[in-house]
Amino acid sequence: MPDPNRLPRHVGIIMDGNGRWAAERGLRREQGHSRGADAVRKIVRAGRRAGLEALTLYAFSSQNWSRPPREVLHLMQLLRRYLIEERAEILDNGIRLVTVGDIERLPRMVLRPLRELMAASAHNKGMELCLALSYGGREAIATAAQELARSVARGETRPEQIDPEYFGRFLPTSKLPPLDLLIRTSGEQRVSNFFLWEVAYAELHFSPVLWPDFGEAELWSALRDYAARERRFGLTSAQIQSRVNGREASHARTSIIDSAIDKLALDTGH
Repeated sequence: MPDPNRLPRHVGIIMDGNGRWAAERGLRREQGHSRGADAVRKIVRAGRRAGLEALTLYAFSSQNWSRPPREVLHLMQLLRRYLIEERAEILDNGIRLVTVGDIERLPRMVLRPLRELMAASAHNKGMELCLALSYGGREAIATAAQELARSVARGETRPEQIDPEYFGRFLPTSKLPPLDLLIRTSGEQRVSNFFLWEVAYAELHFSPVLWPDFGEAELWSALRDYAARERRFGLTSAQIQSRVNGREASHARTSIIDSAIDKLALDTGH
């Protein structure tokens, strides 16, 4: 197990490979999606055990609406089943369910249990489980730009105020921790319109394992890979080490001061 202090706060997963998993076994794509739903259950439990603050699953993209209607219907049925069957476990384990994406496009049979579970889990303090549903990175950025433009038109925002941090407030992920690690399964090495803004400084991990076979061992492999990396955010290794040394020195000084205060309190009887 990696040092807990080196684990990511927020992990995003592009769950890819259901169709190929089914094709390799002579099964229908729908059967691959069903097995993929089982993998979701395992990874959510593993993420909670790992102590992640947030786990985002790319469950259904804006472009997935163009898939064959039968496949889309099956995916919606699986999502509904997940929301109903996992409700008790989500609530019992303090998980907070949130979403990003245009969920208004979801059918009523999904939207109703989704909203009910989001409301019921809203005050939970455990891991945030974020489902990206009817979501696209470009679409999210365009929507944020529209909201920002309206804010400027209302006189609430001055153009000179707009910088990356300010713009980020208009994104649907603004209340989630920054994305630290992006995992994609099935061996493909692209982000497929997922978290285009948020991925700027995230670490990328590409697993050759198809999503239905992706389990706790594969998740821990990705977390160990992340923990072994040096995150520089544009700085040099020397600068990072200097900052670490500075924090350690500051901590040491604080400890010395605290000890002196404690000793003074003992000496004076306070």
